[in-house]
Amino acid sequence: MGLFSFLKKAGKKLTGKSEPKVEEAVKSAEVSKLDAMKSEITRLGIPVNGLNLEMAEQIVISGETATNADREKIILALGNCEGVGCVEDRITVTNPEPEAKFYTVQSGDTLSKISKAQYGDPMKYNSIFEANKPMLDHPDKIYPGQVLRIPQQ
Repeated sequence: MGLFSFLKKAGKKLTGKSEPKVEEAVKSAEVSKLDAMKSEITRLGIPVNGLNLEMAEQIVISGETATNADREKIILALGNCEGVGCVEDRITVTNPEPEAKFYTVQSGDTLSKISKAQYGDPMKYNSIFEANKPMLDHPDKIYPGQVLRIPQQ
């Protein structure tokens, strides 16, 4: 459990253009964004029971997963959405295993370059790719500001 920071202006767009800045419209937009974020976790097929999201200055997530890998994927799937600056993790893990490191993609990065820096071997890029599925659908589709899981080797 903890607090994770993300770049608000980077990330996947889950809803259309912003609503006018009227208090009621903002609340409605927040509800539809939370529904879209829940749908994103469902679409990605990451198993979680009792998923609950709250939006304030940050996203607060709670629920229960079987593994740290699923917990970390939920944190990254939500944190890598446009407009999310912070994710507070309150997810319970029933079968904890070692946690992965998180890495923020820099301009010019490739999975091979990240793999060389993290593991000393650029050919281990597929470990990073596999650890970030289903959020990544191709090893070449990463962008600056995106946060990735770097599993322990």
